[in-house]
Amino acid sequence: MRIAKLILYAVLILAFGIALFACGGGSSSTPSPSPTPSGGNTHYVSTTGSDSNPGTREQPWRNPGYASRRLEPGDTLIILGGRYVLEEYDSDIIIPSSGRADAWITIKGEEGNRPILAGRGNLITAIDLSGKSYIVIENIEITSDNGALFRDGIEAINGPVEHIVLRDLYIHHIDEYGINIRDVNDLQIINCQISYCGFGAIGGPDPSEGGWRNVLIQNCELTYSGHYYQGVVDNPNNPYDRPDGLGLEQSDGPLEIADSLFAHNKGDGLDSKVKNTYVHECIIANNSCDGLKLWGGGSKVENCLIYGRGDGDSQPTPWNPVVIDTEEPNSTFEFINVTIDDEAGNQYIMGVNYDHRDIPITVTMRNVIFSGRGPNSPIFLSDGTTFTIDHCLFYMPNSSCVLVQGGNSYTSSQLSQLGEGNIYGDPMFVRTGFGSEGDYHLQSGSPAIDSGSSQDAPSIDLDGNSRPQGGGYDIGAYER
Repeated sequence: MRIAKLILYAVLILAFGIALFACGGGSSSTPSPSPTPSGGNTHYVSTTGSDSNPGTREQPWRNPGYASRRLEPGDTLIILGGRYVLEEYDSDIIIPSSGRADAWITIKGEEGNRPILAGRGNLITAIDLSGKSYIVIENIEITSDNGALFRDGIEAINGPVEHIVLRDLYIHHIDEYGINIRDVNDLQIINCQISYCGFGAIGGPDPSEGGWRNVLIQNCELTYSGHYYQGVVDNPNNPYDRPDGLGLEQSDGPLEIADSLFAHNKGDGLDSKVKNTYVHECIIANNSCDGLKLWGGGSKVENCLIYGRGDGDSQPTPWNPVVIDTEEPNSTFEFINVTIDDEAGNQYIMGVNYDHRDIPITVTMRNVIFSGRGPNSPIFLSDGTTFTIDHCLFYMPNSSCVLVQGGNSYTSSQLSQLGEGNIYGDPMFVRTGFGSEGDYHLQSGSPAIDSGSSQDAPSIDLDGNSRPQGGGYDIGAYER
């Protein structure tokens, strides 16, 4: 899926602000383009070096933390391959100065020989970017030192940050967060794999200066949050009960999440309180709690696949595959060409403002597949929800109705009352998944084929193939 869209997303990075404006508002400012070398000096760190050296390729420094404090705007630090144990606070922590708009600071691992930063001694973090700007961190592996106590991979919670690029990082087996940032304006997290972090892959705590604004998360895997804590896989003593793949507190955004995977997290797959959140070409699969949860208005979901709520555990829970929960009147939410499948049942397949039933909001659902194969799993809409539902495919064979709103319940024979082009039937997926990987492409003969609307339909599908492929637009995330 990712290889097919590399060229496309290179364009999307440059057009980030335009895409967010089109999906419902927010700032039209864009993240800075990836910086280019600006003529500074290049320094080196090696496991065989010495901090008394000048930091050249021939005479490298030894400690990445020491080296980071000697960088000036425009400089590049290359960490040569090897395993670097971080333990001393705060001398072992990478804490660079800020760069400038014309002179970014870059800290990166050796090409083809990615270094490992291994934390121990309950060290708070490997890299602290608090209060910094114009910095690139790339091609580095961050993990615990063979299960030793180690809190965050990268953090910036003690001061707002701006113009940061985190690229090609592998962060895993961390006690708390892989990435933990409070306030940021212009952040790109690109091609990163973050897994087995005790408190979550990426977290954004309550903001003090604006929260997350102008952020792009692209081509990332945020998986198995909560499945590791203090050296033990699936440690029952983990004090954090719902570790999300992505969990962000309130801000105005915009936030774009593209071509990424959120799977097997013990909390929610993706939980964003950020307004103007745009999620597209993403898979949210086999998470223990809610699959996708949106709180901020002006948000849009497009070309996404959501399935496997419960991660193979069929025990009834209060969680939903999709949740909208906002206290902001007149908020808008859009779901276009999305596939939602749920096997666990005994809960709404989509819950809209269940706890804020009188607040007026607007929800649009177009070209969406709702497949609730478990018992009693209709859609719930609050009384305050004004909806547009058209050209959607419903399949709830073990539910008495497909949608409830206040005192109104709609059965499979009443879909025309919801909107134009709505149909009922088995979507005929290639293979459903519940705790395991599913294949939600459409088989020949699926009622979703050629039954969608061209209105607002994306030009590509989840695989990056162009739409339409046949006589019309297909319903769901995939175009056959």
